[in-house]
Amino acid sequence: MSKANRTAVANRDPQPLNAGERTNPAGKPVSNAILLSIPDEEFQAIRPHLQFVPLPQRLRLQEANQKLDDAYFLNNGMVSLVFTTQKGESVEVGVVGKEGFTPIPVAAGVRRSPHRAVMQIGGEGFKIDVSELATALQTSPALQSSLNRYAAVHGMQVAQTAGCNRLHDIEQRLSRWLLLAQDRVGSGLLRITHDFLAMMLGTDRPSVSLAAGGLQRKNIIEYTRGSVRILNRKKLEGSACECYGIIQAFNGELALRPS
Repeated sequence: MSKANRTAVANRDPQPLNAGERTNPAGKPVSNAILLSIPDEEFQAIRPHLQFVPLPQRLRLQEANQKLDDAYFLNNGMVSLVFTTQKGESVEVGVVGKEGFTPIPVAAGVRRSPHRAVMQIGGEGFKIDVSELATALQTSPALQSSLNRYAAVHGMQVAQTAGCNRLHDIEQRLSRWLLLAQDRVGSGLLRITHDFLAMMLGTDRPSVSLAAGGLQRKNIIEYTRGSVRILNRKKLEGSACECYGIIQAFNGELALRPS
């Protein structure tokens, strides 16, 4: 191989590893897409600081406008980013799964966020001190690039979600949310209650119940106490507004594919 070809191969973006091909120091397998995508030398720099943690449903990872001390790279489960008004009204503005990390502002060195981060669907992942992450980023250009890319794409998701919550009806929004959740969790069974869905969608429980009932009558979902099962994804996509398709267009950037 010529010197030019060797240089081209060396400069080529590394191929992401498969889940489980990397571990933290305690031997816990890594499934997070960002941690699997960076070069080995950069992963080795961050690896000693990755603490494996269970992330049960409803666990709060960060509070709005409080100092951000820890960052999280999920292996599975899903985080909701929630905006809450002074009157206590809440609405979800974005979601994070194993394709990303939270809190997203730390990618730019910002240590506060206007949003609360709560585990919407329980899972597990890795916690790292924000200061340790900042130190690792000084010598990890690929990791910094991955975090920046994720932050940019996620910002588009947040903007689209804001418009969706304002302009589309509850059944469309519920369908969009269920699809986004399935993409990130990788399962058609979602452990979630009507009360929590209502808070995430910025509406009331009766409205969510009516929308879920409509989808159930069409044999698109099955709702039981505390969970929703997606029965027909194609029909669910047809029931969602165009916002899901717009968000899905960026799924390649987030290493996501429909389940």
